[in-house]
Amino acid sequence: MEKMSVSLSRRIELLERELGEVLEQQTATSEILRVISTSPNDVQPVFDAIAENAARLCGAEFCFVFRFDGELLHPVAYHGVSRDGIEAVRANFPQRPNRGNATGRAFISGAIAQIPDVFADPDYRMLSLATIMSYRSAIAVPLVRKGRPIGSIAVTRRAVGFFPERQVELLQTFADQAVIAIENVRLFEEAQAHNKEITEALEQQTATSEILRAISTSPTDVQPVFDTIALHAARLCSAQFCHVFRYDGELLHFVAYHRLEPEGVEAVRALFPAPPNRGSAAGRSILSRSVEQIADRLVDPEYQAHTTLGAQSANYRSLVAVPIIRNSSPIGTIVVARNRPGLFPDRQVELLNTFADQAGIAIENVRLFTDLELRNLQLKESLQQQTATADVLKVISRSAFDLQTVLDTLVESAVRL
Repeated sequence: MEKMSVSLSRRIELLERELGEVLEQQTATSEILRVISTSPNDVQPVFDAIAENAARLCGAEFCFVFRFDGELLHPVAYHGVSRDGIEAVRANFPQRPNRGNATGRAFISGAIAQIPDVFADPDYRMLSLATIMSYRSAIAVPLVRKGRPIGSIAVTRRAVGFFPERQVELLQTFADQAVIAIENVRLFEEAQAHNKEITEALEQQTATSEILRAISTSPTDVQPVFDTIALHAARLCSAQFCHVFRYDGELLHFVAYHRLEPEGVEAVRALFPAPPNRGSAAGRSILSRSVEQIADRLVDPEYQAHTTLGAQSANYRSLVAVPIIRNSSPIGTIVVARNRPGLFPDRQVELLNTFADQAGIAIENVRLFTDLELRNLQLKESLQQQTATADVLKVISRSAFDLQTVLDTLVESAVRL
């Protein structure tokens, strides 16, 4: 009877222990799910939570989480690792997947890899790391998305032997959660990028509409169009400033700007009018009749920095200049500058090309309107002259013997004309 009581107590104790482990595992998976839900755009907190819970619930000393960038495996999270251990891992990673460690084996096979004793494994190649971190057995579970490994979770411990099945299943659950987190972040970033594209497209449409409105409301004055272009070009290209120039066939004229402090405006005005040359982005676009980019003015051998500019205006590195073309000839250019080096993205260059086309339309509209006004004035003067001549001839015909009347009519017509 006493033996039965002891056996029953042991069974109860074992069941309670297993129940406690199950509850701990459920709590851990719930915690990781909570981290996933609260970090839709950052997978790092998920990796950290997985590393901590995997090490604790597997009775392990250490846990690592790795990601694959297409060529190399990178450690992205760890738990229970000393400073010496971290340095030892950094000395071995990133590395190409190989069979010299549990992580590489799991990644290559796409399946769980266990090493019951790394010192007895003939293929294991990280014995120095095992010595520094004092572990004997290791297990790695791959992170698999759409049939392809994208990382792994590796757990090591001092004990020799295989990891129990319940711990393997737990690590598999953690691996699935890690994949969910990675996929969530990817989808979140894609959605953000798509929303950004839509927002930028709407902003560009709004800008082109405002420029067209300026063109329609200023048929005799191109300046409001230039000012509107400078404003939107600087804003939509996240630029330090924007300059607009007219070209008269010989000289470049500074005609509009945005995001330029007063001393900067005066400094630029002191440099222009000037003939185009390769010392500036504006000059290059006029000479080449095409888009010109300067990725970094500080290292461009031909660029002549405007040393007279103020501190704010001179704090730019990259430039793009888009010529304004009419009948295959340059008649101006739009220049945008940023405070960081690098080429401008294609979508911004395309936008500036649209602005340049609109500037060309505005210039041509004003020219046509001015020509039309001049022609109307000439026709009006010609009509007045013909009317006056007819009046004089009419008076002559009616007053053949009255010279004074004829002379009075001539004087009146001359004064009127």
